[in-house]
Amino acid sequence: MRITGGIHRSRKLETPKNDAVRPTSDKVRQALFNMLNSRGLVRDAIVLDAFCGTGALGLEALSQGAEQAIFIDKTKSSIDIVRQNIEILNVGGQSRVLLQDSTKIKQRSDDISQADLVFLDPPYHKGLVEKAVTALQASNWLNEECFFVIETAKDENVILDSLNIIQEKTYGDTKILCAQFS
Repeated sequence: MRITGGIHRSRKLETPKNDAVRPTSDKVRQALFNMLNSRGLVRDAIVLDAFCGTGALGLEALSQGAEQAIFIDKTKSSIDIVRQNIEILNVGGQSRVLLQDSTKIKQRSDDISQADLVFLDPPYHKGLVEKAVTALQASNWLNEECFFVIETAKDENVILDSLNIIQEKTYGDTKILCAQFS
């Protein structure tokens, strides 16, 4: 797995040795970031990568001009890989890593900015997107104009009254939803 664009383009990232994490493929990431960049959503953004796994989405955003990335995962092995990848790319000054459950996240502290762009890529078919959006909003992690990129299984339905789906694309077994607050 590699960074697909920006200042770290082609840099290789660490991945888990097992199937516990399902990183977004390079092809899907590249298509996704082409769309985000065409809307001007990456440059200078505060990015929140929830259920971050390897951190590929947040690290891609940093490579393509995001100001800061906040990586959240409840699994220590994922957090360890994210830290390795942050070190590989030397982006520690732009990164925050939190070992927390995105569906039960603690209140955002004042030293962390609210997110402009949120990546939600939870385990499929567990209803975690809805829980995470609700928790992140209730804990003051999201600004009012926040843009969401949600990755699900292609047969999974995400219903959120608080979000307006702007775009939906399917890549193989993966569905990408782009949304904003209604």
